[in-house]
Amino acid sequence: MTFLYPIIFAIFIGFVFRVSARVCQKSLIDLIIIAYIVFCGSVILTGFTLSEIHKMNDRRFWAIGVFIPAFIFYIQFTKFFGKDRNENFTVFQMIGSQIQAVWNWFGNLSLFLKCIFAGLFISLGIIEITNFILICYTPPNEWDSMTGHLNRLLYYLQHNTMSHFGGTNWNIDSYPRSACTIQIYTYLMSGKVENWFKAIHHTAYWIIGFGVFGIVRSISKNLTASFFCALVVLLLPDVLKQTITTESDIVLASYLACLVYFLFSFNEKKKRRYLYLAGFSFGIALGHKITFVFSLPPVFLILLYTVFRDDEKSNFLRLTFAHFKHLFVAFILGFVLFALPAGYIENIQEYHHPIGPPTALKHQSVDRAGSKANLIKQGSRNVLRYSIDLINLDGLRNWEAGEKLNKTMKKPIIWFERNVLKTRLEAEKDFTIVPFTYHKRFEFYNMSPYWGIFGFGLILPLILMVLFRIIRAKAVYYYLGMAFTLHFIALCYTAAYDPWKGRYMISSAIFAVPFLALLFTEQYSIEKAKHIFLKTYVGFVVIVGIASALSSTFLNYRCLPFSAYGRKSAFDMTRMEILTEARPDITKAYENFNNIVPQDATVAVATINDDYEYPLWGDKLTRKLIVINPFEQGLRPIPKEADYLFFAKSVIKPKIGDIRLGTDTTMTKNVIVKGEDYYLRKLR
Repeated sequence: MTFLYPIIFAIFIGFVFRVSARVCQKSLIDLIIIAYIVFCGSVILTGFTLSEIHKMNDRRFWAIGVFIPAFIFYIQFTKFFGKDRNENFTVFQMIGSQIQAVWNWFGNLSLFLKCIFAGLFISLGIIEITNFILICYTPPNEWDSMTGHLNRLLYYLQHNTMSHFGGTNWNIDSYPRSACTIQIYTYLMSGKVENWFKAIHHTAYWIIGFGVFGIVRSISKNLTASFFCALVVLLLPDVLKQTITTESDIVLASYLACLVYFLFSFNEKKKRRYLYLAGFSFGIALGHKITFVFSLPPVFLILLYTVFRDDEKSNFLRLTFAHFKHLFVAFILGFVLFALPAGYIENIQEYHHPIGPPTALKHQSVDRAGSKANLIKQGSRNVLRYSIDLINLDGLRNWEAGEKLNKTMKKPIIWFERNVLKTRLEAEKDFTIVPFTYHKRFEFYNMSPYWGIFGFGLILPLILMVLFRIIRAKAVYYYLGMAFTLHFIALCYTAAYDPWKGRYMISSAIFAVPFLALLFTEQYSIEKAKHIFLKTYVGFVVIVGIASALSSTFLNYRCLPFSAYGRKSAFDMTRMEILTEARPDITKAYENFNNIVPQDATVAVATINDDYEYPLWGDKLTRKLIVINPFEQGLRPIPKEADYLFFAKSVIKPKIGDIRLGTDTTMTKNVIVKGEDYYLRKLR
C-alpha cells in the first residue's frame, strides 16, 4: 500500500493546480504562485487539525485530509473570490503560449543582452542540476535542524501531536509549527524519505524567483527586466545557500514574495481575489516564523502604494469601503487560520510570551540590549556592521585568491571606520551574539553569505541613487526603497549582531532586487546602444556574480559536490559524517553510538540545549528518543521503557560500566562550539 501515497500526493498537486487555474489570470507565474499558497495553506490547516486529534503520524489521514481545505479554497475561489474571472484558457494553452513568448523575446534581444542572459540561464541550469542531485543523495545537515528544526519533527511524529512536551532545545517547543506540517506531510507521502524534508525549501527557492519576476513585471511592464531580476535573485549567494538546507528563512522569504506579488497584482488588476490571497499569505508567513514582524512595516508601505494610493489624484483617499472590507476580512482570516494555531497561544500559556522562554528572549531579541538608550546606540552600530557585511565578494571569497582580493577591497572601509568614524565596531561587544570582525571566520562567510557583488555593485547603489533622487524614478521605487530600508533597520535594532544574519537578508532582497529593473526601463537603460560604459560595468558585475554563484554551490563547505579544501565530497562521506560535519569533534562519538545501539531501540537522552539529537534517531529515523533533560526544567528520572541512556558528562556523572563514546575534546580546528563528552549506558 505504500506505493499509493506518492500517487495520492501527485493527485493532490494536480488538484492544487486545478484550484489555481480557476482563479488565476492567464499567466504561468500567477498559476504557480497561487498554487503554492493553496498547497501550503491546505497542508498547514490539515496539520493543525491532525495535531489536535493526535493523528500526526497517520498517513491515511494526511492522504485524505489535505483535499478538504483545498476543496474549500476551490469553492471560495470559484463562488466568491474569483467569480470575476473572465478569461477562458487551459493550462496547456497557457504554458505553450508562454514558451513561445519567451522564445520570441530572447530572439529579439541585442547581442549584448543575449550574452548576458545566456550566461545567467546556463549558470542557473548548472547550479540547479547540482543542487537537485545533492538534495536527492545527501541528508540534511544544517546546524539548527540537527538541534531543533528537524529534530522536533520526529518528536511530533513520535507523540502524534505538536503540543508542548519539553524538548532539550528551546525552539523545539516554542518555534511556530506551520513549516513542520509541510515537512511532515512530504516526508510521510514520500515513503518516509528524509531528503523530502528539504522539498519545501527547494520549492521556496523557485517561488522567490517567480515572485520577483511577477513583481517586476507588474511595476515595469518589461519582460527583459523581469527575467533579469528573477535570475539575479536566484543567483544571490545567501539565497543559494539555503536551497539545499532545511533552514527556515528561505521559506519565509517565499511567503513574503507571494504576499508582495499579490498586492502588486491587485494594484494592476483590481481583482479582490488578490486581497484574499495576500491575506492568506500574510497569515501563513506570520505562522511560519516570528521574524516576519520585521517585514510588517515594509509590507504596510507596499499596502499603501498598491491599495490606498490613487495614481491620478496622488493621495491616499481612494480606498473604497468595499476594498477596505475585503482587505480587513482577508488579513483577519489569514491571521486566525494560519498564525494563531501555529503555537503563539500555547507559548503565552507556557512562557507568558508569544515568542518563548525568557532565556531565549534575552539571547535573541531587544531584551539583550537592556535600556532603550543602549538599544539605539548598539543598534546604530549594527547598521554600520551589516552595511559593511553587505560589501563583500561573497561566494567568490570561498577561493583563497577571492578572499585576498576581498581583504584588499575592504581596506579603505576599515581605515575610514577606524580613523574617521571611530565607532569601535570590533571593540564594542555589547549587543552581539558573536563579536563583529572585518575578517570573519571562513565558516561564517561560507555558510551564511550576503548578496555578493550583485548587492553592493548594482542593487544598493540603485536604491541609494533613487532615494537621494540622483535617479528620477516612478513612485513605486521610492516605496520599495523605503520598504527595504525599514526591513534593514528592523534587522539592526531588534536583535543582537550575528554573523549568520545573511540568511535574513533573503527577505530584504524581495524589496531590493526589483530596483534592477531601472537598468532596462528608465533613461539609463542598457538596452540603448549609447550607454557603453554602463553596459560594460553591468557585464562585469554579471560575470563576477555568476562566478560567485557557482563558487557558492561548488565550494559549499558543508555539502561539497566535489572534493575541495582537502575534504571529501558529500557523496563520498558516510551519513553520520555529513550529519555531524559542522561538529567534527563529535563525529566519532556518534558513529560509535550508531554502531552499538540497535535501530529500533528506545533511548533516554540527557543532553544540553545545543547538542545534536537528530543523528540519534538512526539511519532510517526508527529509534524512539525520550528527553529527560528538557530546557530549563531540570533532570527527569530515566523512564523504565528505555533500553539505553545517551548523556553528556556535564548533565549526568558517568559511573563504572558506562561507555565513553569518544568525543575529541582536544579538537579546536573547524570547531565553532565544542561538543560535550558523551557516554552511553545500557539499561537492560
